[in-house]
Amino acid sequence: MLAALWLMMFSASSQVIIVSPILPNISRELGIPEANLGWLVTIYAAMLGIFALVIGPISDKVGRRRILLIGCSAMSITLLLHAAANTFFALLTVRGLSGIAGGMLSGAAVSYVGDYFPYEKRGWANGWVMSAVAAGQIAGIPLGKFIAGLYSFRWPFVVFGLTMVVAVALVWRFVPQPNVARNTDRLTIGRAITNYGILLRDPKISAATLAYVLMFASVGMYLVYLPTWLEHYIGLQNNDIVLLFFIGGIMNVATGPMAGQLSDRIGRKPLIVSSCIGLGLVMLLTTFLVSGRWMAFAFFAFSMIMIAMRISPFQSLITALVPAERRGSLMSLTIAIGQIGMGLGSGLAGAAYTNYGYASNTIMASVAMLAMAAIVHFYLPEPTDTSAAAAPAPG
Repeated sequence: MLAALWLMMFSASSQVIIVSPILPNISRELGIPEANLGWLVTIYAAMLGIFALVIGPISDKVGRRRILLIGCSAMSITLLLHAAANTFFALLTVRGLSGIAGGMLSGAAVSYVGDYFPYEKRGWANGWVMSAVAAGQIAGIPLGKFIAGLYSFRWPFVVFGLTMVVAVALVWRFVPQPNVARNTDRLTIGRAITNYGILLRDPKISAATLAYVLMFASVGMYLVYLPTWLEHYIGLQNNDIVLLFFIGGIMNVATGPMAGQLSDRIGRKPLIVSSCIGLGLVMLLTTFLVSGRWMAFAFFAFSMIMIAMRISPFQSLITALVPAERRGSLMSLTIAIGQIGMGLGSGLAGAAYTNYGYASNTIMASVAMLAMAAIVHFYLPEPTDTSAAAAPAPG
């Protein structure tokens, strides 16, 4: 079951992560100005956010397994359609369609782990599942960057579409529906909006959603133009970018499961706060201290360690804020609003990079990251009542 979720996350995450390293390839092949490249990330994030909000209440009603199957199938089809993206408009369109499929998967995947695993093991499980994102850096990104340089930027997406086809088969065979309570409310737009409003009026939930906004915005501000800056101003070549993400991915894979397991023992907040502070400082110092190839590798590797320390504890903490029958709605809400942050961060990154240089990107990203640390520390409680945790039995 974990292997099926892992391959699904690897395929879905890799097709997102690969966009940043191959932006220079896209710009050259389609003749797109650098200032417009951020919109490829923005449209994906916007569509993901919208459809995550739609899917959240549905997954609470019909069960997470069904949504995972539909989302995996939709993602595989949209990724294969990238082969026909011969214009900037066509590429924007297929990225938007992929965002719709991503909206089906994002909240449901994290919610499934919350449904299946008790809280005291959820950090460990999230750590392993989210290590697929890091594996995308180790294998997916170097492979995608290599294929994009050898053939075209379109073909890495096709490759990830094929791995997603395999994920569909594995989810169908090995991922059961957890035996947890389902939402019995009638599915209507008005009721969904009302329920989302109720969630947001909870101070804990509003703090969590704001933290998601800041987390995704900082990633958009920092990572989208990092490869472009390293190529243009530090002199890294295509193979250097591949090695950069390879090393960073190894650090992430090595740290993620251990951080998740450690958070099961000592609590989520200490790891989340310390990693946010560490990552914020790395972001702030990037343009001041990175002057060559090896320093770029060191900074990126450390940033990946900090990201790995944060993600699985943060997701595990969020899943415990509501009972199972509201978990899909909560995760979809936080992820959807977080994607707004990603879209805004990526859009601002393009304007800031073009007009003020990459240092402005790093400063904005650092401020967002430190603000997230403050919100988690002061406004998000460490859950103490985990009696609603689900038993891992298929329904």
